[in-house]
Amino acid sequence: MKIAVTDTGAGIVLQLAQALGATVRGRFVDIPASKGGGYITGFAWGSELRMMVRHYYLHEAVLVETTDLAERPEEVVFLLRGIFPPVAQPAPSVLPEPASVLICQHAASSVIDMPANMLFNSVTIAVSRPYLRHLFGELDHPLVASLLATSATFAVETGTSPAILHTASDLLLLAVPEMLASPYCKLKCEELLCHTVALLLQREAIAPGKMHLADLQAIYAIKRRLQSSLGEAPHIAALAKEASMSEPKLRKLFRQTFGKSVFDYYQTLRMQEAARLLREQRLTVSEVGYQLGFTNMSHFSRVFEQYIGLKPKKYSAL
Repeated sequence: MKIAVTDTGAGIVLQLAQALGATVRGRFVDIPASKGGGYITGFAWGSELRMMVRHYYLHEAVLVETTDLAERPEEVVFLLRGIFPPVAQPAPSVLPEPASVLICQHAASSVIDMPANMLFNSVTIAVSRPYLRHLFGELDHPLVASLLATSATFAVETGTSPAILHTASDLLLLAVPEMLASPYCKLKCEELLCHTVALLLQREAIAPGKMHLADLQAIYAIKRRLQSSLGEAPHIAALAKEASMSEPKLRKLFRQTFGKSVFDYYQTLRMQEAARLLREQRLTVSEVGYQLGFTNMSHFSRVFEQYIGLKPKKYSAL
């Protein structure tokens, strides 16, 4: 299903509700059982700060194309994915949304891909650069300073943190009456921004370079290729040819976006999936290792411990 919505600055929640045939319940948009389960909700605090919470799954893939974004080049999007516990009792085939935090210029978020049978447990925050400069303008870090100043296309992605997960849970289980939900959630929204910027401060202190939107789309196509081929090590030459860019350019833009080399990012995805299979599917260490392309289980154990912090056998016993 393809949905076209116009983002006028007040958010797109109600437009999504109409397109999906969803039921509006106060500030909540309930996904109909025929389409999936869960809900969308959100707040807009003037023109400087908006937040949309997605906590649902769909039976059918949806592509949302958002228009009228070019008029707000001074807006930055923070997309925090996979930060909530699952929607209660999803279908057995539903997979969790991979956890990540993406920060990008608004125009770079103009296409939202919503695959079928995936849990969407995310918060999208749209915030003006003047508001960001008010919050973080005094920080002495080239990466943060660049995000607050540049109007060029950019994207920076990182992992989540326990602090982000803790704050996100507060958004689901409000500790205040509904009449205080708006000011409470605004504070939590700013708290999420603080935790996200704290992650950026841990990255290499190099400002992101300019990137064409086509290059950004190519880099994310490579990311999707890595996610879908966890049992096969990436070949830089083939990926560069597919992305229509040189190998040095691919390596540079990938590290600029994700803070890791292509192979290191691939191994991170691989070990995260190994941890999920051990924890949720209760597969044996050998079954997981072979499924992810390892032929030597001792090597698999060493790599798993390097990225997860525990040997797979000990992790599966938790």
